[in-house]
Amino acid sequence: MALTLVIDTATAACSVALIDGGAVVAAAHEVVGRGHAERLLPMIAALPGGGRADRLLVDCGPGSFTGVRVGLAAALALGLGWRAPVAGYSSTALIAAAAFAARPDLAELAVVMEGGHGELFMQPYRASPLAALAPLASLRPDAALAAAGGRAVIGSGVRWLDGLPPGRDLGAALPRAADAPLLPPGLAALPPRPIYGRAPDAKPMAAAGA
Repeated sequence: MALTLVIDTATAACSVALIDGGAVVAAAHEVVGRGHAERLLPMIAALPGGGRADRLLVDCGPGSFTGVRVGLAAALALGLGWRAPVAGYSSTALIAAAAFAARPDLAELAVVMEGGHGELFMQPYRASPLAALAPLASLRPDAALAAAGGRAVIGSGVRWLDGLPPGRDLGAALPRAADAPLLPPGLAALPPRPIYGRAPDAKPMAAAGA
């Protein structure tokens, strides 16, 4: 039995799943806000076999800088210890995949997630085949709403979109590790490195003084 351990700590959720092919063997999902580092390893240990798997899949972002790093560090460390390959996926892609599965009537949608400094991460997707229609962007709420066009919108940033018609509001979804089987292979084979969505706040001294 080839197992995949999915780790998702990029957002306010701390989420893990053990997947056998396309079937979820076991999963746990908690909205913790902060404290992912303290919750993650106990959640993995509570999975069958202590979560040990033949490969690992991890959410690379965008999301919280700290959350993204916690998930990647854990996945890479476990992969090294278990001699198992590690691949990544985007949080926006997983949210989109789950939304399309729940709403097969939708051809397109936009994922809008809380970012930082008053901005939102925004990325539009098409349903079939699942693919991003534009690069990930970090935008002010008014610009994110404009960039979404007439699409339905889903994600943690929806509440900041003033003037969004009710029929286009799909709710404040967060990525769930158990939804990973919904991703097509190409979107579940990213390099395991951060997708921050915008430049870090801290800059090297040389760059800051330039």
